[in-house]
Amino acid sequence: MGSGHCIVEAPGAFDLDDDGISFVVDPAAVSEDTIIDTARKCPTQAISVHRDGVRLH
Repeated sequence: MGSGHCIVEAPGAFDLDDDGISFVVDPAAVSEDTIIDTARKCPTQAISVHRDGVRLH
């Protein structure tokens, strides 16, 4: 179940598929801080953020 929250918080970085599940379109569309903030705000905690193999969120 996707809430669509990530599309509002990080426009251009995420989109929803036909089943309503979010996926990354372009992580460079917004700042890294915005991606991390969006992950923290995800109501289903479905977003994890990694850089160089280290989980940031």
